[in-house]
Amino acid sequence: MADPNPFLPISQPLHPTYTSLPDGTHPSGSPATHSLPSKKLLLGIFFGFLLVFLFVALIGDHNGSQQNILSQEDENVASLASPKETAKPETLRPISRGVSAGVSEKASLISSGSESSTDQYPWNNSMLSWQRTAFHFQPEKNWMNDPNGPLYYKGWYHFFYQYNPHAAVWGDIVWGHAVSRDLIRWLHLPLAMVADQWYDQNGVWTGSATILPDGKIVMLYTGSTNESVQVQNLAYPADPSDPLLLDWIKYSGNPVLVPPHGIDTKDFRDPTTAWYTSEGKWRISIGSKVGKTGIALIYDTEDFINYKLQPQALHGVPGTGMWECVDFYPVSRNGEHGLDTSANGPEVKHVVKASLDDDRHDYYALGTYSELNSTWTPDNPDIDVGIGLRYDYGIFYASKTFYDQNKGRRVLWGWIGESDSEVADVKKGWASLQGIPRTVSLDTKTGSNLLQWPVEEVESLRLRSNEFDKVEVKPGSVVPLNLDAATQLDIIAEFELDKKVLENAAESNEEFNCKTSKGAAHRNALGPFGLLVLADDSLAEQTPVYFYVTKGRNGTLKTFFCTDQSRSSAANDVNKQTYGNFVPVLEGENFTLRILVDHSIIESFAQGGRTTITSRVYPTRAIYGRAKLFLFNNAIKANVTASLKIWQMNSAFIRPYPNTR
Repeated sequence: MADPNPFLPISQPLHPTYTSLPDGTHPSGSPATHSLPSKKLLLGIFFGFLLVFLFVALIGDHNGSQQNILSQEDENVASLASPKETAKPETLRPISRGVSAGVSEKASLISSGSESSTDQYPWNNSMLSWQRTAFHFQPEKNWMNDPNGPLYYKGWYHFFYQYNPHAAVWGDIVWGHAVSRDLIRWLHLPLAMVADQWYDQNGVWTGSATILPDGKIVMLYTGSTNESVQVQNLAYPADPSDPLLLDWIKYSGNPVLVPPHGIDTKDFRDPTTAWYTSEGKWRISIGSKVGKTGIALIYDTEDFINYKLQPQALHGVPGTGMWECVDFYPVSRNGEHGLDTSANGPEVKHVVKASLDDDRHDYYALGTYSELNSTWTPDNPDIDVGIGLRYDYGIFYASKTFYDQNKGRRVLWGWIGESDSEVADVKKGWASLQGIPRTVSLDTKTGSNLLQWPVEEVESLRLRSNEFDKVEVKPGSVVPLNLDAATQLDIIAEFELDKKVLENAAESNEEFNCKTSKGAAHRNALGPFGLLVLADDSLAEQTPVYFYVTKGRNGTLKTFFCTDQSRSSAANDVNKQTYGNFVPVLEGENFTLRILVDHSIIESFAQGGRTTITSRVYPTRAIYGRAKLFLFNNAIKANVTASLKIWQMNSAFIRPYPNTR
């Protein structure tokens, strides 16, 4: 159950704590402990009555005054006061959520990846209201995490998700449900499944849908039992003729799978969509680990009730830890269209993806699947699952794909968590988003990575546009882009480096890394260059999204794509890391990017979606009409020429479905 008081003032500790010294270190020694002195019984009774008497007197003395201990609601209202009304900032002490229950960390342990205490920023209602998005999916209130069982059925896209109906923090997890005609304009439906059985008493956790050849739907999901054992359960629609799939029946014989021998009871979760084998059986994978080796277990079934564990795992990688939310699906070698999950053959590659419990990132790899041995082999072991490519180099986790038979494409959903403090989430009354659904296909030009791109339907939200053609951005300069507004944008941009400077640039052995660099302030002859998103006029707040180019000893160019959050907010209780990674830029290609800006989320796609970065930012000044957009070039020598088309984006008007209970 969620802790109703996730943070407490340092002056009123309920448990021993350490606080940070000004230099960021921790005091040595142990926290103070309390012991009960030995007393004679009579003396104890005497002092007990004395304390009761004093307490009654104290109440009488304060009759009609404000209570010393506020309710949670009163605390939230008081915390929204302006800085001058706050006598002393509350100190944040991050609380871990989810780990003890047997899932990955669900709390945002700010600041900048540190778990040390920090003072709470005095957020006000105007700032917090601005953070809510206009066209990304999120519930009306409270906490959301993993996407579950997405599918297309009888004219509707269905989206289920992990949801806490009681609070804006993780806990009490059930399945929320929404439908859409276009993957963008969603309608909220009643809860699909709640924790009402012994086998899911501690949570209706992540699951996947399989559509059978006759059109029937099978839903497998992980339940956390009354003893916190992870088991797999079967559910199906109560009325298959209902296009909204409002009611679900849990199979009377649940659970259908329990942890096998050698697997810990809290390391067995998140069944995949099933795929059909040539032997006429269905096959699923479930995430787990053995020691520190992350693995994807394989089961065969003919009826989704009885299962046989295969002798070998689908795949495993030493040192990667627990694999959550495993996904397994085919991609076409020609990259032109999506494939049903059961597709196989010489024109197919297979993707294995795992969400790593240890670092909360989603990793994938391309490889070859052997149906006979029920195993998968990576194309390149050096970039195997968990040690190589990621879907997204920012905040993006617990993702799940589905085959959209309506448009013949594979669509990727990903949970976008918060990176502010839990206190702020409780104040605003909600936490987490889903990224804009993305199409996924093989990059046929490189053959070594996937391409991710926002579904085409998001373009239906485009309103008026501005075009900027061949804008010259000189070294060390910033160029404002005159827009009516800059908080809901779809940006397409192309950059060209000065070819002469590029050819004459000195070769070096620079080892660049977005995360460990100095962000957009880290300069060389060729970069960085890009856009300053959600910036104010003074540039005191800004989020640079940019390219950084290095020239190696052999004259080869290497390009990195980064997002720098270090100056994204004046607040001190938000994450301010720099995200990013290498992005392939092939000969003859200019530097291209697309950015979706929707209030507190920035989704960035470089080179057609070869590398993506999702950021959550929480400006205090660059909000509403004060949010601006700039071009920048912080290179030492090279000029940059930029061409852009920028659309203002409409709201998706996500709301409840009318006339549902």
